[in-house]
Parts: sequence; C-alpha cells; structure tokens
Amino acid sequence: MSRSSRIPGFHKLPISERIELLKDFAGLSTEDVEVLKKCGALGLDIAEKMIESVVGTLELPLGIATNFLINGRDYLIPMAIEEPSVVAAASNAAKMCRAGGGLFARATESLMISQIQLVKVPSPHTAAYKILERKEEIIELANSTDPVLIKLGGGVRDVEVRVIKSPQGPMVITHLIVDVKDAMGANTVNTMAEAVAPLLEKWTGGKVYLRIVSNLADRRLVRAWTKVPKDAVGGEDVVDGIVYAWAFAAADPYRAATHNKGIMNGVIAVALATGQDTRALEAGAHAYAARRGRYEPLSTWEKDENGDLVGYLEMPMAIGVVGGATRVNPVAKVSLKILRVKTARELAEIMGAVGLAQNLAALRALATEGIQRGHMKLHARQLAISAGAVGDEVDKVVEEMIKEGVIRADKAREILEKIRSKR
Repeated sequence: MSRSSRIPGFHKLPISERIELLKDFAGLSTEDVEVLKKCGALGLDIAEKMIESVVGTLELPLGIATNFLINGRDYLIPMAIEEPSVVAAASNAAKMCRAGGGLFARATESLMISQIQLVKVPSPHTAAYKILERKEEIIELANSTDPVLIKLGGGVRDVEVRVIKSPQGPMVITHLIVDVKDAMGANTVNTMAEAVAPLLEKWTGGKVYLRIVSNLADRRLVRAWTKVPKDAVGGEDVVDGIVYAWAFAAADPYRAATHNKGIMNGVIAVALATGQDTRALEAGAHAYAARRGRYEPLSTWEKDENGDLVGYLEMPMAIGVVGGATRVNPVAKVSLKILRVKTARELAEIMGAVGLAQNLAALRALATEGIQRGHMKLHARQLAISAGAVGDEVDKVVEEMIKEGVIRADKAREILEKIRSKR
C-alpha cells in the first residue's frame, strides 16, 4: 500500500507525532524509533530551533588532532568526521611540520560580497555609471541596516558594478563589499542588499531579481605556509614524490579534484566541529580552484635549495565565531573553547593550516606506501563493528581480515561467525 508524502502541517506537529507518522510511512521498528529519539549533546529541543520538521539528530565522531604549532602557538584541533585515518594523518603531518618550525597562516579581512542582479536595464553601462556615482548613498543606506556591525568597526567598504552577458541578455550586477568582522556574514550582507535594491531599480529603470551573498569569497582568503625538513618527511626521495604528486594535480583537473578533497578533509572536519556552513566553504573553495578558467589545486608544493619540502595554500575561508550554529550547538561551543579562539580570522588561520597539513599527509601517503594501507585498517574496524562484533571480537575480526588481505563487509561477517562458532 503506497503512502503519500503530502502531509499538511507536518512541521507544526510535536516531534513525537512526527516520529509516529514517520514510523508508519517507512515501516520503522520500535528499535528504529528509539535510535531517532536518542540524542547526544544536541538535544531535540535545541535541534527543533535550528531547522524545520526535526525527528532526530545525527552524531559524528569528534576527534582531537595533536601536534599542531600554528603561528608559534600550540593548538589541539577538534575534528568531526566519519572518514577513518583523517585525524591520525593530520596529527602525523603536524608533527612533521613542527620539525621545520610549524605551520604559519594569515587571513585577510573578513570581506564578504553581496550581489544585486538588475535585468531589463535600458542602458546597462550608463546604469553602472549611475550606480557608482551614488556609491556613498548606497553605503550609507546599507550600513544603516546593521548599527551593531558598524559600532564594531565593520560595514560596507566598497561598491563595485559589473555588466555581464547572460543567456537572457545583459545584466548589471552590483557588489556590496562588506566587512562582517567575526560573523560568517551571509544574513548581514543579504539584508543590506535587500535594502539597496529598490534604489537601484529607481535609478536605472531595471528590475531586481536576486539579492544574495556570493560564496566565492575571494576577498576573504587564508594563506598557509610550512617548511618540512627532508629528514622529517622521509628523505629527499619522498620530497620528490610529494612534489610530483602535486605537479600531477596542477596538470590534471581529475587529480586536482581529489587533491583538493584531501585539503577539505581537514577544513571541513574543523568546520563541522565548530558549527560552520560547510556547503558555503566547499562551494567557495572549488569555485576559487577554477578561477583561472580550469580547475587547479588549492595548494602548491616544491623543493627548496636544501632539498626540504615547502608547501603553500590559498583559499577562501568564510567562517564565523558569532551567530549561527557556533553559538547554538553545544559541541560547537566547546570546540571553540578547545581551540581558544576569539576571532574569525584566527579560526580561519587554524583551518587553513589544518587543510595544508591534511594535504601533506595525503600526498606523503600516496608518494610512499599508498593511501590504502592505514586507511583500510581503520575501515576494517568499521566493517567489524557494523557486522556486529563487540569487545575483543572487533580486534580479532580486523586482524583476520588484514591477514587474509580481504577488507569487505561479507568477510567481516564470515570471520565473526567463525569466531563465535568456536566458543
């Protein structure tokens, strides 16, 4: 019997009633329902205030990466991620970087871009001139929407106008360049764009459709750098292997995508732990990687005159330490305390440094024993647990899978059955 997903007022129901409806729709068992009801630090009462139609919460492992020395300061790094080996790899890479003085990072001002789209403009280039002619008026109006931000020293720093071609004809795009200080800033710049839009229509005779933040935050960058002595990374041959691995990514977008995914393993794990908008970070990073017309790596690795390894990373980092989930999710609040950060710029620098270290760990593994060796051992543990292994059974199943060289779910079940049959 088919059931309809058309459930008027579902979002208005109490959580318990939503779960009962879901149980009936999907044929959930009593055990399934108990899983949904069971929550960790993020309770259903808080989750209900964060998004709509809540029926549960989803937990991820929260690990701590050690050994990080960033800008001369020691950090323990909270990382929320489901992928095995990431936390261990970051810690190991950070240890290598310490041998050369650690990691160094600098973030630019917290400048975000809000876009206002004007279409059906009678004279696009004349319209662009009219808008720029009234820049001060635009800035004054936009800033009036957020007096708190202005008091903190933020606000609109500039106005830019572009005339672009599109499949629907020319468009006049106005950019508000806004210093959002310690916030991620999307809501702030969107509100400013909403306020300014009617004036632009009046001055140009065009029609405004979109008034929205750009996630290509190319005015809000982090740059991270490290020098790793050749002995710390495994010798000059390993240095060469890492540089060749980077060169492959620089020449081939298929490889560059996976290269950058390795960077984002570190960045997004910290972002999740601290309650950031991970989708905005991913979109900005990958758009920035393609800013020159082809997709390229976000990092660069080279060998210096002494044979040591030098790495550099540059990417957008639109994050905040005020507002949003950073101040609502209890785990995010604790993670920020662990990092001991007070500003968005410091957090951006930490995340950039972690991304570079994570990239180093991945490239070194690829250039030496391959990525799978350590990764698959941890993956084997996940398979053993999902097969039902408990206690010392987990290690026994993992040991046997590695011994046989077969890391699969069916093999984990088979080994577990053999272990239990011998009891």
